[in-house]
Amino acid sequence: MTTDAVGAGSRAGRNLPAAIAVGVLLGGGVLLALLTVRHVFVGIVAAAVAVATWELAGALERSAGIRVAAWPLLVGGQAMVWLTWPFGVSGVLAAFVVTVLALLLWRFRGGVQGYVRDVTASVFTAAYVPLFAAFAALLVLPEDGAGRVLCFMILVVCSDTGGYIAGVLFGKHPMSPTISPKKSWEGFAGSLVAGMTAGALSVWLLLEGQVWQGLLFGAAIVAVATLGDLVESVIKRDLGIKDMGTLLPGHGGLMDRLDSLLPSAVVSWLLLQHFVPA
Repeated sequence: MTTDAVGAGSRAGRNLPAAIAVGVLLGGGVLLALLTVRHVFVGIVAAAVAVATWELAGALERSAGIRVAAWPLLVGGQAMVWLTWPFGVSGVLAAFVVTVLALLLWRFRGGVQGYVRDVTASVFTAAYVPLFAAFAALLVLPEDGAGRVLCFMILVVCSDTGGYIAGVLFGKHPMSPTISPKKSWEGFAGSLVAGMTAGALSVWLLLEGQVWQGLLFGAAIVAVATLGDLVESVIKRDLGIKDMGTLLPGHGGLMDRLDSLLPSAVVSWLLLQHFVPA
C-alpha cells in the first residue's frame, strides 16, 4: 500500500516500526518459499486470497449493509488460485465463470430486495481479489517462476518505498486530494525513479531480459500500483472506513496490504509473458 505524504511534516499516520516489521516478516516468508520450493507460493497466494476476501466481504456488510456471498466467494477464490497449477489461464477463467454463476444463484436465498446490489458487489469482489491474485500464482509456474515473482514484488516494494520517501521529503502537490490527500505528484515521481531502476536491474539480472524491457516494466507497474492504491482508497472512503481489517499491525488488514499488488500481478504476468516468454 503506497502512502505518499504531502509536505515534509506530514506522515502516513501509521505505526511505522510495526509496519516495517510486518513487511519484513511477510517478505521473508515469501522469499523463503521462492528460494526453496517455489510452488509453495501458490499456497501463500491462496491463503492471502481467503483472508482478503473475508475482510472485503465483512467491510461491505458492516459499512454498507451489502450482503456479499462469502462462502461461494471463498470456495471459488480457492479454485481460481489452485487451478492455475495444472490448467494455467484456462483454469482461472473457468473457475471465475463458475464462481459468478454460483454467486447469481446463491443470492436467490435472500429474496428480491437488494439482489442486483449484492450480486454486483459479490462479482466485483470475485474479480478484484481472487481473479487478480491468480495472476500472481501464474507467475511462479514457469521454470524461472521464482525470478518472475521476485521481479513483480521487488518493483511494487520499490515503487512503494520510493513514493513514500519522495512524498515525505518533497511532497507538495496532491495527486487526488479528495481520494488520497497524502499522495503527491512528487511521491509518484519518486516511485517512477525507484520502480524503473528496479525494473531495469531485476529483469536484466533475474530473467536475462533487456534493460529497456525492465524500464517499461517498471513504469507500468508503478502506474498500476498507484492506481490500485487509489482504487482501494476510493472504496474505503465510499464505505466510510480507514482500514479493511486489523490483522496486520501498522498496515490494517491484509487487504490494505494487497491494494497495489493485486492489479500489479495482472500487468506483471502480461508484460513478462511478452518480454521474457516462458
